[in-house]
Order: sequence, then structure tokens, then C-alpha cells
Amino acid sequence: MSEKKIEEKDQELFYECVLKKTKTGITFPKDLRDLLFEEDQETFFRLSIPIKQDKIILEVISEEEAKQLSEKLKVSKPLQVSLPLEGRKMKSKTARSPNWGEYFIYDFKNKDKVKPILESAFYKFGEKPINIEDVMGRIKYVLVSFLSSTKTENSKLYYTVERFLIDVIKQYDQVNLLDWIFKMIIPRIESKFLYELALLDLVEISIIMQRYEKAELYIFHVLKNIDNYPKSEMYNIINSFKQLVKNLKYVERSDKIDILLKEKLMEYGEGVDDTDYKIQIVEFLEDLQYIELAYKFAKKIQLGLPQDSMRLESVRRLVRRLHAAPIAENKPQSSIDFDELDKEDELDEEDELDEEDNLD
Repeated sequence: MSEKKIEEKDQELFYECVLKKTKTGITFPKDLRDLLFEEDQETFFRLSIPIKQDKIILEVISEEEAKQLSEKLKVSKPLQVSLPLEGRKMKSKTARSPNWGEYFIYDFKNKDKVKPILESAFYKFGEKPINIEDVMGRIKYVLVSFLSSTKTENSKLYYTVERFLIDVIKQYDQVNLLDWIFKMIIPRIESKFLYELALLDLVEISIIMQRYEKAELYIFHVLKNIDNYPKSEMYNIINSFKQLVKNLKYVERSDKIDILLKEKLMEYGEGVDDTDYKIQIVEFLEDLQYIELAYKFAKKIQLGLPQDSMRLESVRRLVRRLHAAPIAENKPQSSIDFDELDKEDELDEEDELDEEDNLD
């Protein structure tokens, strides 16, 4: 960028320079910012572009003028919608850019300092050949330089960087970052909640990238984290299962993942006394399309309830719904005889009627 200050009598210009639009946008030169703007005061501009699209006009306006113009623009169509297509610069469908809203889920103190470094790292990932030492050096700098004295703040920082790197994996196909995240970031997240969310994010991206062996490992650690809750915190356990199932219900899963999920869900389903929690476990099994297992467990819950239980009718409806599910038929590989269970249902209903008659 070349620049020079010009006296007002020379072409009536106070300042002139050459700017170049980079990937990150257009920035005012520092010396101009120092000359025109007070650091502790807000400055408002009116930005306009002529039909010819040959210049960008930026006028300094007062705060009151800014409010009035904003209100005026809200009720009128923006100028660009009627601009001719000729000469219009359209963003490439393949253009890559940071998705800031996906990274900064939780606010933390040094967010504004972290963002420009992550932005520079993002575009470094797109260079060919990529200088991996340089780009990872920027990531490590963020993880070291902006730590605070509180575990929660640091966990938010680590989680933000993890989300950033996951987006890099998606946009630049940098699957090798999975191992780096798991080794260098996950163990440092000391918030139990964010630790679990970070693992779930890794599960999702590893399945998207068809790295099922990675997903199996991350799911194992999610389940291990669930096991670390005391049994008195069943609400948190069920909520963790809910988030895990939400991430996995619509994706292709390996056999090992299915085994892990079935065994752990049944372990908690069998181990809890509360009927409502048992029903939620059945619904998780149903969401994951483990229909036979869900039906068998729901039937067991139904048979274990007293006839005067307020939950009996809702469990019966659940059993009937599972029975009507597409897999609810006798198949060679099926371990459940649905017809036999139907007969048991009929017998149960007859017994109930007999009991009612006896009461009368």
C-alpha cells in the first residue's frame, strides 16, 4: 500500500492512499485512524455505491443521522436488489470463510483477541502447499497465550478452538486434525459439560468423514463420562444420553457403535427404578432404531407395573407403537416372537378384567 498526505488546497484532499481488498476485507490505515477517530468514541458512516459501481462512498454522519437513516432503510428496499446483473461480483459457491457463529458458542474474556488469529489460521489452511508448522503454531499460540485463571473461561476457549478446527476439517478435508483435537484439546477441558459437548462434536464430524473407528473411541469416552456421574444425578445421565442419541439417530453407524450404545442404554435401563427414566431409555432405543430391544424392554416394564399404576396405560401405548414399527415382525434373525408376546398381552388384559369383576 502506498500513501501520501495532501494539503487541502491540492485537489481539496486531506488524505489519499491505495488500498487492497484482502480475504479479510478492507482496513483503514493506522495513521488515518489515529488522525480521524477518537479511541473511546463511536463513529458512524453512511456507505453508498453508485449505479455504475465504480466507487464506494463513505460519509461520516452523526449518531442521530445514523438512527434516522437506519429507520429509513428498514422500510425501503436496499439499492443492490435492483442493480443490473452485468458487472456484479458474485461470491463463488466454493469460496471458504470462517463460520464465526459456530465457533463462539459461549462468550469468554479474550474472544476479541482470539478471533483475528483464528481468522488468519483459517486462510492459512487453504494455502497450497499448506505450511502446517506455521498454521498449527497459530493455534497453539491461542491455546497458550489467552488462558485465564479460571477453569470455566479456559474450557470455553478450548471448546471454541475445537469447534473452529472441526469446521476446518469440514471445509478443507483436514481429517488428520481429529487426532490432534483429541490429544491436545479434549483432555484440557475441565468443564464436565463442555468436555462432553466437545466429544459429541468429535463423534459427529468423525461419522461425517466416515472415520468410524474414531467415532467408536469418542463414544466410548462419552459413555465413560456418563458413568462418572453419581447415580443420584440420573437427570444429568439421561440428558447426556439424550444429546448422544440426538447426534447419532440419523447417521450411519458401525456395528461396534451399535453394541456400545445398546449395552450402555440397557445397563442404565435395567439399573434404574424410576419408571419415567425407564420409558426414556426405551424411547432412546426406539430413536436409534433398536426396535426389537426397545419392544422387549417396554414389555418388561409393562409386566412389572402394578395394575393401578398411573403409568400403565402410557407404557401399553408405547408397546403397541413399537409393535407397529416396521421391524415388528417375525424374521429369521429375530430373537423375539412377537406373536407370542401378543398372546401374553391378551392374557394380561383378561386377567385385569377378571380382577375388576372380583372387585365388583
